[in-house]
Amino acid sequence: MSTQYWTIFGLVVLIFISTSCKPEPKPIAFGAEVCSSCTMTIVDKQHAAQLVTKKGKVYSFDAIECMLGSDQFMEKEKIALFLCNDFSAPGEMIDATKATFLISEAVPSPMGANLSGFASLITAKTIAADHPAEFLSWEEVQEKF
Repeated sequence: MSTQYWTIFGLVVLIFISTSCKPEPKPIAFGAEVCSSCTMTIVDKQHAAQLVTKKGKVYSFDAIECMLGSDQFMEKEKIALFLCNDFSAPGEMIDATKATFLISEAVPSPMGANLSGFASLITAKTIAADHPAEFLSWEEVQEKF
């Protein structure tokens, strides 16, 4: 075979390898996709979460507490991304490690932990106004769950 063939073949393989395992989130198919932890159908666009491994495998969850419980079966060093929906922007995923978490009975979550993620502490405090609430960082929410 010609040198040109092997050059093109090598480039195609290189492109495939460099793009196939990139750790990126994928859109959740709300109403069709099931939770990787509890197998409930994911329908709530304000409480869903995702975990993405460094090899690019995506696990979707119907609630943040499902993600927090299921990351125990996997070594933390193998996880590239922890994501959760921003409660105040339904369907929009945010970096869970930088989120503010709210626990309040005024904002129930699918699995009953009343746990919601927010991109902003100010927004979380506004949502929880006039209700008993607990505000947690990523580190604190991991310890609690």
